[in-house]
Amino acid sequence: MIVGFWIAVTGLALVLFLAVHLGGVLLALVDPPTFERYAASLHQQGWLPWLEVALLAAALAHPLLSLHRAHVNRQARGPAAGPLRSRRQGPWEPVAALAGRAIPWSGSLLLLFLCLHLAQLRWPRPAAGAELVAVLEVLASPWCLALYGAAGVAAGLHLIHGTESAVRRLGLLEPANAAALRLGGRGLALLLGAGFTLVPIALVLRPAVPLPAGG
Repeated sequence: MIVGFWIAVTGLALVLFLAVHLGGVLLALVDPPTFERYAASLHQQGWLPWLEVALLAAALAHPLLSLHRAHVNRQARGPAAGPLRSRRQGPWEPVAALAGRAIPWSGSLLLLFLCLHLAQLRWPRPAAGAELVAVLEVLASPWCLALYGAAGVAAGLHLIHGTESAVRRLGLLEPANAAALRLGGRGLALLLGAGFTLVPIALVLRPAVPLPAGG
């Protein structure tokens, strides 16, 4: 129970970060000067390094706890047990089943992407006023653009399964609210997955907009 609780808490913390991060990234698409000012202001905050440490801890703890939970469940079910199958019916259920089976792969791809993303745009961090230039330099590589798009798809699949799993582990999923929570979680997964898949492509395709002097 304790492991499941922390899997849910770390997962939901990362989902909240993704939602906020996508909002910031969208600024780069619709208003580059405001994006640069936002990024420069954010990076000057004294609490940011502590938040980054907490997010990194959550990003590492979540897969490790999930692997531990999967190992314990596999031992409890025995070697002859087949994969779990949902009995629910509906247009979303085949996608949800695929997302559940793909959890190890989508999680691994997201962890790989996180390491690369941090190495490209966090260590070292771009200078104030040069954030968007650094992002576009990364996305200029077709391999990087493909990985960013694939990571967006992986995030969407991961969240289709993960949001429902998290609310269930926290004891919030009940017959009276199950349909609404599933619909909300899957809608959020679609929004974040599509956003992180399409925004990098849109950034590469949009016409260059000159930034004002000094960012």
